Amino acid sequence: MPATMSDVARAAGVSVMTVSNVLTGRKRVGENTRRRVLAAVDDLGYELNLTARHLRAGRTDTIVLVAPRFDHPYFGELAARLSKRLERTGRHLVVEQSGASREGELEALSLARLHLYDGVLLSVVGMTPDDVERLRTTVPVVLLGEQDMPDRFDQVRMDNVEGARLATAHLLATGSRRVAAVGGSTSGRGMTFVRTLGWRRAHEEAGLPADDALVLPAGQSDLADGREAVRRLVREGTSFDGVFAFTDTLATGVLAGLAEAGLRVPDDVQVVGFDNLDASEFLVPGLTTVDPGHDEMADHALRLLDRLIDPSPGAGAGTAVEPERVTGPVSLVLRGTTRPAP
Repeated sequence: MPATMSDVARAAGVSVMTVSNVLTGRKRVGENTRRRVLAAVDDLGYELNLTARHLRAGRTDTIVLVAPRFDHPYFGELAARLSKRLERTGRHLVVEQSGASREGELEALSLARLHLYDGVLLSVVGMTPDDVERLRTTVPVVLLGEQDMPDRFDQVRMDNVEGARLATAHLLATGSRRVAAVGGSTSGRGMTFVRTLGWRRAHEEAGLPADDALVLPAGQSDLADGREAVRRLVREGTSFDGVFAFTDTLATGVLAGLAEAGLRVPDDVQVVGFDNLDASEFLVPGLTTVDPGHDEMADHALRLLDRLIDPSPGAGAGTAVEPERVTGPVSLVLRGTTRPAP
């Protein structure tokens, strides 16, 4: 017999009204209470009955994108691309913010099942591969992210190492010899580490030393973090004549920091970003950047999700779909923050 809201309330030690408030978001509920309710929902397998139409049709025509943050331009552009593609087939996109935390990502998955979304595109930042391996969900899920994840789920990734290698190699080929990696990390996992690997690989291929003193972590990868990275280099007297910024947002902050320090771009310092955001073309000078294949990745993500939502007619009920791991193409977009290649 399916679990009821009363069953959830008993398991969580709260009232039915509190459960309803958590699931519908009508009223603010304390964080500890909210988590107890969602844990009980997962344990009991409770599903929220939103409308009879949804139950009869078995579809909501709604996909959810779980993103680390709303205020990062990259995720705004990703959401816009996905939304336009879904509109062509009469579907809709909902965006949930995870805060780049494990708890936020798990909670978003729970809410996705409760609201009967047809599928989830989950940008994994906080969860580890072990967390993903232990996931229990009946909702179709496609992972977006940099980490190597268990092959239980489809995953779409950027070619971070190759993109970073291209960016750094271009700086070295156009005369830079001391290239700062703004946003980098010499240990750990995720985007910051793998892009640092690409930065290091370009130096190895050029037969030049990669100085770890030029690897600068950058907080939340905001504009101010890029500017502060330049201030730090100047303040500490660290020699540099090139910057590979790990996002275009960081690169924009870097340009502000260089202008503040009286350094000319690209004459004194060359700069390359990563993301090819729409705004990057309109900076002065225009930003040389890595295009990670946004359109291709959006297409792949929805293709993989759609085959989970609507398996091929010949597959048969209960037939498992072999997970895929897709990596988008990368290319370098040359603009005014770097000198022409020799």
